[in-house]
Amino acid sequence: MEPQADELRWIEAAVRGDHEAFSRLVDTYKAAVYNLAYRMLRSAPEAEDAAQEIFLRAYTKLATYDRQRKFSTWLLSIASNYCIDVLRRRRTAAVDLDEVAFSLPSDAPGPERSVIEREQRMAVARAIGHLPDTYRLVTVLRYYHDLSYEEIEKITGLSEATVKTRLFRARRQLEDLLEAEGAVPWIAEQRAHT
Repeated sequence: MEPQADELRWIEAAVRGDHEAFSRLVDTYKAAVYNLAYRMLRSAPEAEDAAQEIFLRAYTKLATYDRQRKFSTWLLSIASNYCIDVLRRRRTAAVDLDEVAFSLPSDAPGPERSVIEREQRMAVARAIGHLPDTYRLVTVLRYYHDLSYEEIEKITGLSEATVKTRLFRARRQLEDLLEAEGAVPWIAEQRAHT
């Protein structure tokens, strides 16, 4: 059976009260939900709590899931809305970005390269943390979850033009932030040639 068919079978069983079927959905999507929550909330404990709440909300709304949509899109929509609500509630609270860690694929780099890559990841994490919530959301969905514009539209309820505009502005702000930090000195050079 293909994954979508398995998911639909699990969803139907979960709607009928089969907790094991819902557990399979959780196992399939727990990493994606946690990663989205972590990237948005920038706190491991908050991301864990958020993931639990997101799956609870998904379970209670499972009967309303439109079988014509991808389940992952529906679930990440619940996740992004929940995270935005959390961010709105704590808008004035400070967050320690030193805890943020991103993983990039590598071919077992040496110690020097590992340090450089870690510093770059941390610089990008700090810069993403300074983006407005609306820009941070589309950036995380596009570049960390590798979602298409159409999928981001469905999750956020924004038009494709708005998604593209926010991504463009987010990239520009990230470039400015990284350049100001001195993390990516070649950005100025690249701008000079464009």
